[in-house]
Amino acid sequence: MSSSSIPTTSDSITPEWLTEVLGAPVVSVDREMVGTGQMGDSVRLTLGYEADTEGPASIVAKLPALDPTSRATAAAVRSYEIEVSFYRELAPTLAVRAPRCYLARHDQVTDDFVLLLEDLAPARQGDQLAGCSVDQAATAVDELPRLHAPRWGDAALASMPWLHRNTPESNVLTTMLVTGLYDGFRSRYADRLDPDVYALCERFIPRLSSYLDERPGQWTVAHGDYRLDNLLFGTDEGGPPVAVVDWQTVAHGPGVADLSYFIGAGLLPVDRAAHEDDLVRAYHGALRSAGVDLDWDDCWQQYRRYAFAGLVMAVAASMLVKQTERGDHMFMAMANHHGRHALDLEAEALID
Repeated sequence: MSSSSIPTTSDSITPEWLTEVLGAPVVSVDREMVGTGQMGDSVRLTLGYEADTEGPASIVAKLPALDPTSRATAAAVRSYEIEVSFYRELAPTLAVRAPRCYLARHDQVTDDFVLLLEDLAPARQGDQLAGCSVDQAATAVDELPRLHAPRWGDAALASMPWLHRNTPESNVLTTMLVTGLYDGFRSRYADRLDPDVYALCERFIPRLSSYLDERPGQWTVAHGDYRLDNLLFGTDEGGPPVAVVDWQTVAHGPGVADLSYFIGAGLLPVDRAAHEDDLVRAYHGALRSAGVDLDWDDCWQQYRRYAFAGLVMAVAASMLVKQTERGDHMFMAMANHHGRHALDLEAEALID
């Protein structure tokens, strides 16, 4: 395999290919599947080198999903192109802690891709089902201004077609897609939703176009899926305090939506209600310290309005990827927590 090729399975990542792309003589590679991603597969590669050769002891490779349904969904929403483009074009301009990227390659024709990324072990992946502590939530919220502030209100972001996807035309398509998927979502999950959350869904989905058409606030680089499964937390054995992974949903959009999305599902409702004001104020204060001109009242109103972001994600993603038992539990936790969040914040009042 030449260095210009793109391996599509872990077995096709050979020592010879790694030697070419890393520029160091790799003589052995051991493979171990990692992560819980449903739109792509991740494998830890433990590398052996020729004597006296320096290089990372292990790296993580991201590859196309083996499941055909998930791969077709990824192609439809351009997930692989978007993540590769993030590491190539945006990551160097941001302060957020993301994995170091050794290789980012994507084929526009076949949609094959490969990413070779820093292995952040012994940092540990968050668990969307279990939720997190208030201290972990504070750590995750502290990282968001490092993502949002450097490009806040940067008009140049709109010139990146792969990033600037929240357009009037795309809003129409998203409304059609989510509305079409909602019937299946309702049939599959209605009895697993809290009754008042289900009633909220019934009211909100017909108003989805109004929600998407008005997204207040200056826009920046938004992760789009900033939740525990996409965060790695440091442990007593090492690792950064938090690192952000899975950039397949990154977009030009309102940064405060990431904040609302994370708090809405990361904390159990009782902890969220007790601590969300402090968390939002910490985020707002960090943005202001970084030079962002954002009024507190505007920040809080956006935070309330974007409580629906996670509900939209739960409806769409649950119906577009391969159904699994863990996936069902995760999407129901997301839907119920985000729905409860929107109800508690009376977010419906902010939709025209």
